[in-house]
Amino acid sequence: MSDGARSAATLLGLCALLVVATLWGWSAATAPFPQEEEVPICVVTEVAAGEEVFTDNVVVDVYNGSKRQRLASSTQDQLVERGFIPGASGNAPEPSKATVIIASDPDSPAAKLVQRQFRGARVVEGNELGEGVTVVVGEGFTSLRPKVTRKVAAAAASSYCKATGSA
Repeated sequence: MSDGARSAATLLGLCALLVVATLWGWSAATAPFPQEEEVPICVVTEVAAGEEVFTDNVVVDVYNGSKRQRLASSTQDQLVERGFIPGASGNAPEPSKATVIIASDPDSPAAKLVQRQFRGARVVEGNELGEGVTVVVGEGFTSLRPKVTRKVAAAAASSYCKATGSA
């Protein structure tokens, strides 16, 4: 092959490579950006009798059922200091005299673990206002119990909304 033919073949190959690279680059540049998948804050998890549930597995939503300002957010901050995962926070739809814990399964270990953080709070069955265990802090609330309970064993087979990413 002569030098001229070799140069022409090389130039033709490089031009073909340039066209392919340009098409691939244009395709990549005009493709839509990947969409982020929204990760749920918690997923329903089954627990067997005797299995332990820890504070860092439980998402807690706190709502203010009193007339005091910032009671929900300050209570949620205290629960986060104890290891709970923060969920929603705000004002309760209705006022409440007492502190109430709302759970779809009042016997779930997550509801019992949250209940142990409060004095005199009762667990009631109902639709939670958020994803995890819901606490409505009532007018009579003064403070959390001084003793921190970090785990509870399930009394019976149950389920709760376990925080995403927890062990």
